[in-house]
Amino acid sequence: MRDHPVLLTLLAMQRQNWEQGVATHALLDLGLGDLAARLARDAAVHRSADGRLGTIGGDAGSVNSGALYEAAVLADLTDAASAQLDWIVTAAPRAADGTLFHLLSGPEVWADTVYMVVPMLAFAGRPDLAVAQVEGHRARLCTGGLYAARHDEATGTLAGPEHWGTGSGWVAAGIARAIRHDPALAGPLAGHAREVLDACLACRRADGLFGNVLDDPGSFREANVAQMLEYTIRVGVADGWLPAAYLGTAASLREAVAPLVDDGWVTSVCGAPTFDRPGVSAEAQAFHLLALAAG
Repeated sequence: MRDHPVLLTLLAMQRQNWEQGVATHALLDLGLGDLAARLARDAAVHRSADGRLGTIGGDAGSVNSGALYEAAVLADLTDAASAQLDWIVTAAPRAADGTLFHLLSGPEVWADTVYMVVPMLAFAGRPDLAVAQVEGHRARLCTGGLYAARHDEATGTLAGPEHWGTGSGWVAAGIARAIRHDPALAGPLAGHAREVLDACLACRRADGLFGNVLDDPGSFREANVAQMLEYTIRVGVADGWLPAAYLGTAASLREAVAPLVDDGWVTSVCGAPTFDRPGVSAEAQAFHLLALAAG
């Protein structure tokens, strides 16, 4: 897999810390732990004084660095991993009920946070906190299994009310990865992951893909949601909390994405750096590989 075109393209791309983190997940799942350790080591070089890994360019994100925790632990970067965990568990800004804010700059709860912190908390042996984060985000952002993008805690309203496809994908995939780290989490979390998965699949378009806004037929075509859901399905079936009947859907999702992979670039995804138009992204590259590694 070291010479897989999608992997080579991913390694050539500029990455923010959450993208670096998801890249390490793909490398670990592909059995390329030595490469994941190199990425984690560089993230430790670029950690902030408060313990956040991989902060570059005045990073305003509070939780994205959590995606790097797993690789930092496995690379024996003990001090860096401990500081990262302490930041998420005790120091990062959060609501009164403990639900983490996504940014340093204001009290917003984002769907993305579920992937950034729930697997790391499961990996760190804190299933109680993993469940609490899912429940806090679900209460603020989820309607009928679909996730809104952002909630403003100060006003108690949705700052990003659209059912952003990638947001729901972050939640489903984050829960799947957390259960892989701690199978006991299937009890409290698997049902919600399946709820999100089924709600997303109900929005699938005729071409087998999804809209950037899941329930908006006019939104642009988005392929990374398909990869995130494929990953969720394959992990869920392998780990026993999804029925094997879902594997046919996983195969059809992969088939729908395949024509959009061009010389190692996964195209027609919510594109970096602003993620509000079609393009390419490191996270989409990583999820392509995560889905391949899963089956």
